[in-house]
Amino acid sequence: MIKNAWILTMNEKMEQFPKGFIITNDEKVVDVGAMDSLPSDIAYDKCIDAKGAILLPGMVNTHTHIGMIPFRSLGDDYPDRLRRFLFPLENECMNERLAYTSAKYAIAEMQLAGVTTFFDMYYFEQQLAEAAEEMHSRGILAETVIDTVTVDVPEPMGGLLYAQGFLPKWQGNRRIQASVAPHAPYSNTIEVLQQADALSRKYDVPWMMHVSEMDFEMEKYRKEHNQTPIEFLEEIGVLSPRLVAAHCIHLSDHDIELLKKYDVKVAHCIGANTKSAKGVARVRDLLAAGVTVGLGTDGPSSGNTLDLFSQMRLFANFHKTFLKDRSAFPAEEIVKLATIGGANVLGMEKQIGSIEAGKQADFILVETISVNMFPIFDPYSALVYSANAGNVRDVFIAGKQVVAGKKLVDYDEIQLRAELAEAMEQCGFITKALKAMEKQ
Repeated sequence: MIKNAWILTMNEKMEQFPKGFIITNDEKVVDVGAMDSLPSDIAYDKCIDAKGAILLPGMVNTHTHIGMIPFRSLGDDYPDRLRRFLFPLENECMNERLAYTSAKYAIAEMQLAGVTTFFDMYYFEQQLAEAAEEMHSRGILAETVIDTVTVDVPEPMGGLLYAQGFLPKWQGNRRIQASVAPHAPYSNTIEVLQQADALSRKYDVPWMMHVSEMDFEMEKYRKEHNQTPIEFLEEIGVLSPRLVAAHCIHLSDHDIELLKKYDVKVAHCIGANTKSAKGVARVRDLLAAGVTVGLGTDGPSSGNTLDLFSQMRLFANFHKTFLKDRSAFPAEEIVKLATIGGANVLGMEKQIGSIEAGKQADFILVETISVNMFPIFDPYSALVYSANAGNVRDVFIAGKQVVAGKKLVDYDEIQLRAELAEAMEQCGFITKALKAMEKQ
């Protein structure tokens, strides 16, 4: 039992209990409510006094690349950094061990920031899934498919074959799902996109793709097909409720209609989108049309941080400015995008995303004793505008506490960092990165 918490359930009625309790058993929530309604006959093995901390569902990062921690802060302000830095270093240095140690470090960062579930898209996803399983996280791990030879497959679009062997290995796992992620419509053939969709349907898992993100992408489909990328994807028959379309920065009114028609989900990455000067997606229009939207950080090289507190604040500031409307997106709506909204994007809304009896016990406590957390007139505003990842005190995933008192329970952060640094050094990543910077 956790008592004396300011509980934001994020359920359909958006109930909150300013002085509440939650009871869990094994992996699930058993009861939640106000302290004055706490049953007197409840027996429990452990009791934690929240001391007024805000308790809310674990946050859901709908789009990231956890194997890319080594690239963080590399060439951030250079144009075309993908081809100048990331792709060459990835091809020269990325290997199973580097991806695995990066994944553990990234998951640690997310857990410490209250992210309990994520949707990843990268290479060596078997190793990344093993890292997520070991660290008791919840996630969907999707192997990238692209029209070039990559670090883990010897032929263009070989990620599809990788995924065909990868998906069945994780069927039935309670926290980890395997999936497939074509990089983008323009970097795969029609046949590969259709096969990825079929693979997702066969195993009944969400799949992911970058869509309507790049200026050249929009121009390509306009010139070659007189269509938008989303119209093209409809024509080839791959729009469905299982597709998570990452970014969706450049959308027409018809695109939004199609996303709603096929119940395609959108992973909105405001930090990465604006850092790369690509634009601000039409999220208000998407939500008004009934399209499901969640928040994502993108990878640690694109958005630099993997926490959703930074995304929530960037979301508020950019969208209010873009719309020239201070009242746009009240804080309550933004917290919804980071929790139950993300759960809906991943098709996990029956398991996670809100604090309700019968759901998985994925929740976090945000302390309210730090100087930036007083006073609190509105807990949602406090989370969006005042709080940061450093205010996350405790984190539970499937009933297991993975963060206690702002520290990982089963892992040492310094050791995880040392292991990642050693893997970077062994493959020459640091030396090559520094040389690449010198050439610019």
